[in-house]
Amino acid sequence: MADKTIQRFKRNMQENAFLFQQLVNRDFTQRYKRTVLGIAWSVLSPMFQLLVMMIVFSRLFGRGMEHYVIYLFSGNIAFNYFSESTTSGMQSLMNNAGILSKINVPKYLFVLSQNVSALINYIITILLFFVFCLADGVQLTPAILTLWYPIVCFVIMNVGIGMVLSALFIFFRDIQYLYRIALTLISYLSVIFYTIDSFSPAAQRLFLLNPIYANIKFWRLVVLEQTVPSLSYHLLLAFYAVLFLGFGAFFYKKYNHRFVYYF
Repeated sequence: MADKTIQRFKRNMQENAFLFQQLVNRDFTQRYKRTVLGIAWSVLSPMFQLLVMMIVFSRLFGRGMEHYVIYLFSGNIAFNYFSESTTSGMQSLMNNAGILSKINVPKYLFVLSQNVSALINYIITILLFFVFCLADGVQLTPAILTLWYPIVCFVIMNVGIGMVLSALFIFFRDIQYLYRIALTLISYLSVIFYTIDSFSPAAQRLFLLNPIYANIKFWRLVVLEQTVPSLSYHLLLAFYAVLFLGFGAFFYKKYNHRFVYYF
C-alpha cells in the first residue's frame, strides 16, 4: 500500500512538475512583491524579531545563561517556519480555487508549494543562524551534519498539518481565527525564550508532546551541547512527521471530492 502511494506521488510530481515549479516561483515572489528590500526581508525580519526578543527576555530569562542569543534564535526560527508554512498552507486551496475549479490536478501540490516557499526562507534563516553561532563563539562540530534530519521531519510534518488545515478551512472559515489563538499557545509551550531546567524530569518529558519543541530541542542538543540525539529521539521526530502526514492524507482522501463544491 505504501509503495503504491509513493509511486503515485512520484508520478503526479513528474506529470505536474512544470505547474509545481510555477507555483513555488509565484508563492515566493508574491511574498515580497511591491517591497523595496525584496528578498532581503528574509534576513532582516528574523534579525529584527531576535533583537526585540533579546531586549524583552534577556534580562528575565537569559541571566547567567551562556549563548542565550543562540538558544533564543534556534527556537524563534523553528517556530516562525512552522507558523509561516502551516498558515500559508491553510489558505492554499482557497487561494487557488480558480485553478482547481478548472483543472484537475492533485490538490496537495498547492500545500506543498507553499511549504517549499516557506522552506526557502527557513534555509536562508538557518544560514544566518550559523553566522550568529560563529559570532557568539559557539563551536560547530561535525554533529551539525545531522541537522538535515530534523529539517526533513519538520517539512513532512508541516505539509501534513497544512493539508489538514486547508481542508478544514474550506468547510469552516473560522479555523483561521482559532488557529491564530492556537499558535500563540503553541509558541509559549515551545520553550523559545525560557528554559525548563527548573521542572522535574517527568514534567520536562511532557514538553516533548509538543512536536515543535521536540524539533527545537534537537537543534539545541546538536549546536549548543555538541551531541547527537539518541535513536529514540530520532524516532520521535519521525513519528510526528508520519503521524501528521497521515492525518493530512486521510483528510484529503476522504473529502477531496467535496472541496470543489465549497470554492
